[in-house]
Amino acid sequence: MKIAYFTHSLASCWNHGNAHFLRGLLRELKALGHDVEAFEPEGAWSLQNLLKDHGEAGLNAYRSAYPELISTVFTGGDDPAELVSGADLVIVHEWNEHALVAALGTARKRGARFTLLFHDTHHRAVSEPEAMQAYDLSGYDGVLAFGETLAEVYRRWGWRDRVFVWHEAADTRLFHPPAEEGQREGLVWIGNWGDGERSEEIERYLLRPARAAGQPLDIYGVRYPADALATLKDYGVGFKGWLPNARAPEIYARHLATVHVPRRFYVDTLPGIPTIRVFEALACGIPLVCAPWSDSEHLFTPGRDYLVAPTGEAMTQQLKALRDDTELRASLVANGLAVIRDRHSCAHRARELLQIVAKLKPLPFRGGVGVGQSHDDQRTSAFPTPNPSPEGEGLRIPA
Repeated sequence: MKIAYFTHSLASCWNHGNAHFLRGLLRELKALGHDVEAFEPEGAWSLQNLLKDHGEAGLNAYRSAYPELISTVFTGGDDPAELVSGADLVIVHEWNEHALVAALGTARKRGARFTLLFHDTHHRAVSEPEAMQAYDLSGYDGVLAFGETLAEVYRRWGWRDRVFVWHEAADTRLFHPPAEEGQREGLVWIGNWGDGERSEEIERYLLRPARAAGQPLDIYGVRYPADALATLKDYGVGFKGWLPNARAPEIYARHLATVHVPRRFYVDTLPGIPTIRVFEALACGIPLVCAPWSDSEHLFTPGRDYLVAPTGEAMTQQLKALRDDTELRASLVANGLAVIRDRHSCAHRARELLQIVAKLKPLPFRGGVGVGQSHDDQRTSAFPTPNPSPEGEGLRIPA
């Protein structure tokens, strides 16, 4: 099967968490024998920020870890339908321009023979519903949502049985425990500041407990404003800046434990959706403690695959327990690895995708629905083009 995926960027993971999953997914699809091509827009702000901060050397880790992956850069003057000529499956990530999303839908409605899917891996459906409802999805065959609570939003918007829950997962070809265990010490947190979506939570569930537990803490990430950096300094944190995601396994291998601090939307509005970091940490065999987060879809077993800390004080106690109890650490590592290998690798998601496409493929195009439209209301929606800035002041893609 010939598969085309339109992403914000395959090359850059700078504040772009979808790249983590996409790289592993495309690699697995290629390993299954499919012809896979990624498309990314010229001037993608994630890539521009990476190059501005680190130059071409910032791409070395990605290129070394994924030599088989390449992406085609397209411009506003390219015809999307021509780019995917001969494709059997086209997937469009929701951080693409509205005009591109609509153009591919128009091609499908005019007789293009590919299956066309929209892939949503963010919380804008609840945090910025007007922006999401501006997408014209009337030519799409289905929606891939990265969690059940997000899928339910699309069902309310008229997609019914054509929205599919498709979680992210770990690329276990890259994310795995070290071949030989070395010295581990202290805590590590890999994550971005979060645009104010978890500032208080980072202090309550990470900075204070680490200090109270007497554990040194290293933090990797981007978009930390001056006041956040000052806070990290006050807590004695070792701030390391941006980390290429392909190097995350080696960083996890040096530390005793890590912490998951979800953004507020994934606690209050879209519960049950873990970030990609949960999958990756467990796949690397590092003990994980989670700040309050409801695993309502039962992807994992809290208390068995990872520890839970309902309060900051509880987080301190959990970190102390991990520091002192080797058997506890070993149990968490074994259980976390088992659940990833059994259910949550990119290989699993590749097979799930093919099953979804098989359900849709026999059906001729039935006339889709716009994001905010029902089957009885299929007016063409407007699709104003967003204006993402290379500084990130526009579309923002959290890792």
